[in-house]
Amino acid sequence: MAHPKEEQTLIIIKPDAINRGLLGEIVARFEKKGLKIVGMKMIQLEDALLEAHYSHIKDKPFFAGIKNFMKSSPVVVMALSGINAVSATRILVGPTKSYEADAGSIRGDLAISMQSNVVHASDSVENGTQEVARFFKKSELFDYKKNDFNFVYADQVF
Repeated sequence: MAHPKEEQTLIIIKPDAINRGLLGEIVARFEKKGLKIVGMKMIQLEDALLEAHYSHIKDKPFFAGIKNFMKSSPVVVMALSGINAVSATRILVGPTKSYEADAGSIRGDLAISMQSNVVHASDSVENGTQEVARFFKKSELFDYKKNDFNFVYADQVF
């Protein structure tokens, strides 16, 4: 039985999470879910990249505040891969407004703000593909088989 195509999604671990020492816990949540990390690096965001990433809000009056926040310290960007990775990640992360996020989600457990919500996650398969390409060169992404794949996706691969 053929299994569905794996999707890619982008995660940005934001300045608030970095400064609060939450990097390890956040990465562990994605690993425990069974998602495959295919790229990961720490970067300092610059204006051009932020304007491209947030092009849908760059003309809004609050964009300057978001840009300053996202540049306030380095961030960690991750490209994750898996079957239904985008929807699984969105559930794991929780809604943008952290104060509305369920306990057990990353934002529900680790944040209470809308802006300081510890992570960004792609909101669609199409955006996941575009965002991973925006933040990673092809040479920075790795294609490998995780040993636990058949156990994570058992009913979809057997």
